[in-house]
Amino acid sequence: MKEYNKLVRDKIPEIMISKGCKPVTKVLNDEEYILELNKKLLEEVNEYLESGEVLEIADIMEVLLALLKVKKISYDEFERIRLDKVDKRGAFEDKIFLEYEE
Repeated sequence: MKEYNKLVRDKIPEIMISKGCKPVTKVLNDEEYILELNKKLLEEVNEYLESGEVLEIADIMEVLLALLKVKKISYDEFERIRLDKVDKRGAFEDKIFLEYEE
């Protein structure tokens, strides 16, 4: 028996079954789901930091999209929020590194 105790993508149980495994799963309530999405986000960010792979950025984005959905925020609404923040505070395009303040 191998324990996972983590949120997985929707098709993982059927992939495991196709490989002869017997996954035991449960469906989370919204509170549990948000908690596990937050854990998954940290996991995916750490995997990206270790590997630098674009595939990990795709995983991060998938978790972010799931968080938006469970919080009932459309992608368009999120994009408006993001662009408003860019308008007020800028983005990260100019590669500015703040060293100190005198």
